Amino acid sequence: MDAFFASAEQASKPSLRGKAVIVGGLGPRGVVATASYEARVFGVHSAMPMAQARRLAPNAAYLVPRFGFYRAISEQVMGLLRALSPLVEPLSLDEAFVDLEAGGAAWDEASARLAGEKLRTDIRAVTGLTGSVGLAASKMLAKIASEQAKPDGLVVIDPGSERELLGPMSVRILPGVGPATGDHLRRAGIHTVDEIVEAGEDELVRLLGKAHGHGLYAMALARDERPVVAERETKSVSVEDTYDVDIHDRLRVGMEVQRLADRCVRRLRGAGLSGRTIVLKVRRYDFSTLTRSETLRGPTDDPAVVREAAARLLESVDTTGGVRLLGVGVSGLADYTQEDLFAQAAGEVGEISEEEPGDAVAAEGVEVAVERRFAAGHDVVHAEFGHGWVQGSGLGRVTVRFETPDSEPGRVRTFRVDDAALAVAEPLPLVPVEGGATGLRPDLVSHPHHP
Repeated sequence: MDAFFASAEQASKPSLRGKAVIVGGLGPRGVVATASYEARVFGVHSAMPMAQARRLAPNAAYLVPRFGFYRAISEQVMGLLRALSPLVEPLSLDEAFVDLEAGGAAWDEASARLAGEKLRTDIRAVTGLTGSVGLAASKMLAKIASEQAKPDGLVVIDPGSERELLGPMSVRILPGVGPATGDHLRRAGIHTVDEIVEAGEDELVRLLGKAHGHGLYAMALARDERPVVAERETKSVSVEDTYDVDIHDRLRVGMEVQRLADRCVRRLRGAGLSGRTIVLKVRRYDFSTLTRSETLRGPTDDPAVVREAAARLLESVDTTGGVRLLGVGVSGLADYTQEDLFAQAAGEVGEISEEEPGDAVAAEGVEVAVERRFAAGHDVVHAEFGHGWVQGSGLGRVTVRFETPDSEPGRVRTFRVDDAALAVAEPLPLVPVEGGATGLRPDLVSHPHHP
């Protein structure tokens, strides 16, 4: 799906179509979940600190994620994929691998292209949003093709053309080459996939180790035999780094653990998951490997919580002599359990809280005012003005724009947060269907940068 969270918000809010929209945590420690293509023009991208995004695009619309809304759309798309094949491997809410041959939907390039074009048409008709399709003979190449197809396109990598296509690309295009491995290869003078092939398998094994070296060399030759695995249940999410030189400084070890914890949380969120068990892995100078774990009271994807747990676990590990490898993982996984996952560290309230009538609570003759909180972008309904969404709130006021997915851009009004006529609402579906029920609107996307 193209800029999924932001595109869903643009489709839901007519006044935001064609404008820069940034979805994520709005607190001081929030991060960008998704930026619309209009926002990307300013250099904003996912995982960027929200404070930096605000400096780059001060006039963009900044919204708190509505994960329940995104999940509902995701389920519709996954349903379309499962109609094509029994082998569908979701990667996140907005991305999946599909084995077309296993479902009989394709058997050569022409039939694959037809299946891909029909899928794009069906996604638009069912969700009102656009998706990009990559078609190739392996998972690695299909992923690369889908990135080349964005936004709102389809790219086929013809069998036999893979090596020529991959050659000039950065090593970072290959699965398993993250920032650390990429920097390691760069220091060895290896920047492109062609240069990996020229270096040879033995050199890669020397640089990266046996398993990683062999695997990366095969990928550089466009060899990827990984099957599409239907509905694979993720047991854990983890990241780890191996260091060229053993780390002896205890402070540096602690900083590396914090950095790995943040990376682990980004991967966790990308998979639409949270977890309750934090795991620390330490391989010491003598190749002895220690693991420590801590189980929390409930699942989390709060980076501050994961960092703090990992730091506590590190306290019980003796790193005297040096550390070769560090890793942080989260297990005991669950789906998202709250709506403000990108704002927890800032102490935000991501869900709009509807109070019971009478927000003043009496306790031994003392009245305590409890102010309702409204998250930017979330849905509300007013007894007189109908359905709308929160543009902003503060100082006892909430500003609402009244519009629906199939209306013209709406008017803005401001209310007291305790206005009894204003209440929380469920998101409206994007596409009306026959009989007054609701489904999706295909007319919402007339430009590739629009949802």
